[in-house]
Amino acid sequence: MNTPFFIAKRLGGTKEGKSYIDLIKKIAIISIALGLAVMIVAMAVVTGFQNEIREKAIGFGSHIQITNYDYNVSFEPRPIRSEQAFLDELKNTEGIRHIQQFATKPGIIKTDDDIHGVILKGIGPDFDWSFFRNRLIDGDTLKLEHSIRSDGVIISDWIARRLILETGDDLFLYFIQDPPRIRRLHITGVYDTGLEELDRVFILGDIRHIQRLNDWDDDQIGGFEVLVDDFDMIPQLTDKTLDMIPYHLEARSIKQLYPQIFDWLAMLDMNVYVIIVLMLLVAGINMITTLLITVLEKTNAIGILKAIGARNTLIRRVFLYHAGMLISRGLLWGNIIGIGLAVIQASTGFLTLSPESYYVAEVPVNIVLNHILLLNLGTFLVSMAMLIIPSYIISRISPVKAIIFR
Repeated sequence: MNTPFFIAKRLGGTKEGKSYIDLIKKIAIISIALGLAVMIVAMAVVTGFQNEIREKAIGFGSHIQITNYDYNVSFEPRPIRSEQAFLDELKNTEGIRHIQQFATKPGIIKTDDDIHGVILKGIGPDFDWSFFRNRLIDGDTLKLEHSIRSDGVIISDWIARRLILETGDDLFLYFIQDPPRIRRLHITGVYDTGLEELDRVFILGDIRHIQRLNDWDDDQIGGFEVLVDDFDMIPQLTDKTLDMIPYHLEARSIKQLYPQIFDWLAMLDMNVYVIIVLMLLVAGINMITTLLITVLEKTNAIGILKAIGARNTLIRRVFLYHAGMLISRGLLWGNIIGIGLAVIQASTGFLTLSPESYYVAEVPVNIVLNHILLLNLGTFLVSMAMLIIPSYIISRISPVKAIIFR
């Protein structure tokens, strides 16, 4: 039999006139529960927000881009050939999901009343539409074929509202080159990602327009976009890609393409760390207070246990076990509250945001089992560790004085 645990389970009773200890224990349980709930919600919201913005950036630029070295300073890159010796090996690399061709070219949309500078992203029949298909608010994706050049184009809702355009309209896209050229394109769809920094710039069209405008051959493109299965594997797969491609090409990850976005997202981690530390401190201090008051309230019991030969270590374990039970109850309620709020938000989206300021229309949540388990384990261990030193006050209690203590 585990004697300290057996005694700890029966340590909840209070003497007449000292029922305040029950209130203090309830306050300690509530502090643990609220602290854990806040940590779960904060972790779910921040990681959800990071995932949402990250997926939007990836939708525009893929996980890895393979281009000539000059692409990092211009949206008018030198072309590369679409047939490359490394492609078969790269496609068969574990973790690589898809490879597609692309090219970009700056242009100006001109209407009767306004103009707006954009980047035409040229895509081919191999383009993965999974990202934009879920973000189309009007119209449909481009129907691209190998034999016929499409005059269709997809623009963002931000551009559509600014230039008063809609699906079915024609637009004139001007390209500043020698000689200047104009393309009349037909709007087949309107998308909205909420990431204004990119929405206000990119439109999607047939890559063969860019090939013709730049006087490229049919097998010349701006580069390749590589999609991977696991975002966390991007650094390793980028290194593998660099090892495969020839020296005149460069492979850059999405973090290198949009460093300002990912540096900003990384800063959000600090907010979570601050919240976790503050919640752990509040919960730990409440548990220390509860332990000390419980020791004071059970001074007579401590004296009796010492008088019958119980060692200080055994008595300390009794109170630590009792504190652990209180912490466990707090964790149970904290999980119910925190996970419950996260699930409700994920299901209903009742908490909304301004897309202009936060790039999302509602508070995103990302419920990860490992995060919840680590928060529970961390809260329990930190709270128990903070109680070890205060529990040594038991060794200073004299059995004789404790028994006659009133």
